[in-house]
Amino acid sequence: MKSRSKSLAKPAKGAFNPLLLDSQLCFALYSTSLAMNKVYRKLLGGLDLTYPQYLVMLVLWEGDGITVTDIGERLFLDSATLTPLLKRLEAAGLVSRNRAQADERQVIVALTRQGRELRERAEAVPHAIAAAAQCSLDEAQDTMRALHGLREKLVASL
Repeated sequence: MKSRSKSLAKPAKGAFNPLLLDSQLCFALYSTSLAMNKVYRKLLGGLDLTYPQYLVMLVLWEGDGITVTDIGERLFLDSATLTPLLKRLEAAGLVSRNRAQADERQVIVALTRQGRELRERAEAVPHAIAAAAQCSLDEAQDTMRALHGLREKLVASL
């Protein structure tokens, strides 16, 4: 019994305890993501977009007329998640979805005029996020590089 109670003893004050909530990298990422999503929700409300819809629009503003598969790969989403999202964007008049002529199994997503025009209004979003995060461009880029590196390592470990 003594060895069991010894193994359950709390670490000395100031020592790293890996089972504390605040010691969890996953919780730091999760809680930061929740805070970021709240800021985005407020900003994107004026554009009538949800955060996932905004991500799709960003991909299309980079390169219009791409397949659902390409969008999914870019956003790390499967087609079962992406299809209802694209249907809502289509119903809102921001995108069109059409079967590819060369391969009817592929669906091409393209911006409508309204979708292209929304880009101009969305240009304020990154500036507002930077202001909310209160970090410099260099700090933001360093954080993104670190997160991209972490994501690559995690994906490689699967």
